[in-house]
Amino acid sequence: MIGVNSYLWRATLDTLAFMPLQSADPYGGVVNTDWYVDPQRPTERFKATVYILDGRLRADGLTVTIFKEISNGQGGWTPSPVADQTSIDIENAILTRARELRLSNLR
Repeated sequence: MIGVNSYLWRATLDTLAFMPLQSADPYGGVVNTDWYVDPQRPTERFKATVYILDGRLRADGLTVTIFKEISNGQGGWTPSPVADQTSIDIENAILTRARELRLSNLR
């Protein structure tokens, strides 16, 4: 048994499945991805941290933090700001998926 809302947990893993998973703690409710580089934009990379904060399926039951880096052209990376909307979009995608999972379980 996991220590957080199972729908939010599964939805988080489903939503972030395109990114390499660095760590996932189902009891503490923390999912960390490793850096992901979109093949269409090889000079940018992103990683995510999701905190599931509640045992209930609630809109305020999770927090998503996105990190972004830009290639410096010499093999290194420099932190770059991320639009606030990016985290909101990921949160909304996770919540939508969690609702879908819950509804499919009720049928």
